[in-house]
Amino acid sequence: MAESFATTDGGATFALKLRPGLVFSDGTPLNAEAVKFNWDRLKDPASASPSAAEAAMVASTEVVDNVTLKVTMTTPVTAYAQAIVGSAMNWIASPAALRKGQQTFDESPVGAGPFTLQSWTRQAEIRLVKNPRYWDAPKPYLDGITMRAVLDSDQRYNTLISDGADVAVETNWINLAKAEKAGLPTDLLPLSGGYFIALNTRREPFNDIRARQAVAAALDIDALNLAVYNGEGQVVDTLFTKNSPFYSDKPLTTVDRAKAQKLFDELAAEGKPVSFTFSTYPSSENRAIAENVQAQLGSFKNVKVEVATVDYSQVGAMRTTHDFDAIVSAAAFQDPEPRLLANFTGNSPANMPGLVDPELDRNLLAGRTGTSLEQRKAAYDAAQARLTEAMPAIFLTRSAPAVITGKNVGGIVQYGAGSLLPEDLWIAK
Repeated sequence: MAESFATTDGGATFALKLRPGLVFSDGTPLNAEAVKFNWDRLKDPASASPSAAEAAMVASTEVVDNVTLKVTMTTPVTAYAQAIVGSAMNWIASPAALRKGQQTFDESPVGAGPFTLQSWTRQAEIRLVKNPRYWDAPKPYLDGITMRAVLDSDQRYNTLISDGADVAVETNWINLAKAEKAGLPTDLLPLSGGYFIALNTRREPFNDIRARQAVAAALDIDALNLAVYNGEGQVVDTLFTKNSPFYSDKPLTTVDRAKAQKLFDELAAEGKPVSFTFSTYPSSENRAIAENVQAQLGSFKNVKVEVATVDYSQVGAMRTTHDFDAIVSAAAFQDPEPRLLANFTGNSPANMPGLVDPELDRNLLAGRTGTSLEQRKAAYDAAQARLTEAMPAIFLTRSAPAVITGKNVGGIVQYGAGSLLPEDLWIAK
């Protein structure tokens, strides 16, 4: 719905240009004032938005005219558009509806997208119907969409192939491989970064860099990929994929069993044998990762791993209490900004490992504020080198933002870090 989001001063300011005549499904205008209202709201700590960090990068916004918003940044960020696409800043709600209160809005949300909410049965399904006021007619092509959450990967795939669903938004490498072998249409959005084990540097044992380096040197990620994904996953050997302009061929980790055992023994001799709990979500995939780590480290002396399952509802609390030793997290991106800085800079609430490292922070900030590709690449080369040395996280496999469909489904388009555009979907009858 935005025609452009451009900077002429190296990311210090941007001009957001909206299409004229946009309206929300309640008939009120989606104009520059509406965008300003939403973005100011996300910055307000009272909103407790998960996208507060992205919104806080904006110092101020100014309505120039009905379709133009001037955005002034706290520091220049040439790639700031990525922060908008990958956060709640991308979703503009009706200010009139928001002013009625959060509970009322939750029950009857109002946006300007291709579909509107018909019903939402908690823990069951969401029913959407075509928005007659959508700007890009004749889209959406479908009269409605029903969405259901199926967390178990086997059940999700079986639901699709048994015609219980037309589209599966997928993240599991095994399901993607099975679908391709079965001749089902698939779409994978390649991303840099990926899943990683966040090692909590705020407390023992991982407040000691040697413990982090020992576990990293001990783990064979190829073996983990074989155990968890039947070898179908893409192992994260470098921070950026080869098609990224920031690619460096320096590996993030190298298996070195002798080094690992030496470090484990050294820590044990000082009365600090490595012992930690790997917190895992209820999914079979996540638990398989934790159990494989436990099995691999079981072949070493002076290291002990326990696996504990935590409910999904507890994960949000862990981001503030930091009550874990090791847990799977993710940093997947096309452009590293803003995800990489958010995940690994010292003062970020999304920094699960909690490492406070001035050198890493400087490099990540330089990558954010660099005004040329050369400047940004040099900064991210240095950041990768520091991540490899300090080892707050052990990267495992690339994320697999994918879509699998029935053979009569078309119009599959993904954007950002793997979001499906529903207005382009169609079904051949």
